[in-house]
Formats: sequence, C-alpha cells, structure tokens
Amino acid sequence: MRKSKSLSCPSLQFDQRGRVAASALLNKNIIRLNPKLYSANSEYFIKEVVAHELAHILVHQIYRKRVKPHGIEWQYIMQEVFNLAPRVTHNLDTKDLAMASFQYKCNCQTVELSLIRHNKVQRGKQQYICRRCKSPLVTAD
Repeated sequence: MRKSKSLSCPSLQFDQRGRVAASALLNKNIIRLNPKLYSANSEYFIKEVVAHELAHILVHQIYRKRVKPHGIEWQYIMQEVFNLAPRVTHNLDTKDLAMASFQYKCNCQTVELSLIRHNKVQRGKQQYICRRCKSPLVTAD
C-alpha cells in the first residue's frame, strides 16, 4: 500500500513589492502577495494569481524534487486542479508601481539607474561602469 503525502496550507503575506504580483517561497511554505496590485484587482488576484502561486507550492510539496518552475507538473495543476490556462505572467497594469529611477552620465551617454542601484552608489557600496566607453557613471545633476 502506498503512503499518501500530506499537504500543508501555505501562509499568506501581503509584502510583495514592485511590479511582481506575487511569489511563492517554497521552502518556507509562504505566498507573498502585492497589496497594491491586490487592492486594485482583487477578483483577478484571487482567481488567477493566488492559484498560480499555490500551484508552485503544491508542485513543491507533491514532487519534492527539482522541477522547472512552470514545467509540466505546474501546468498540469493549473489546468486540472484550478481549471485555468497555465499563464506564466500576469497582465495587470503596473505603470503606477514603477520604481523611481535616477539619471547618470558617462563620457558617451546618459542612463537611468534604479532606486536600488542609486542607493548603492550613494552609500559608496557600488560603482557602475558604462559598457560602451568604460568610464564610471556619475549622477547627472
């Protein structure tokens, strides 16, 4: 007789940020949801996004081996358990969630750095070099 696997219900956290709708922390059994996207799209979120992440958790709990994130096991659960098309990405409007960017310049061009990269430069933890002219990027005040 084959022993059945017990599945545990994941915790939900509303702490996902940026343009990502949600993510699954497989080893911690946690689904992280983006509260801003959720509040603007709650029906779609519950039907599609939560199912997408829960499918990742289920694949991890059932197969307990390394599988492709959106591989055949995940696609099967999306189709057969949730009766949903196995879409890899969402189509939610994220233009208002874009992270701030900062203008930097080198000897040949002006480029935008993300808030995270800008903060690293400001703290002296990182310096970025232009791929074209190989000169350091500096703030374009």
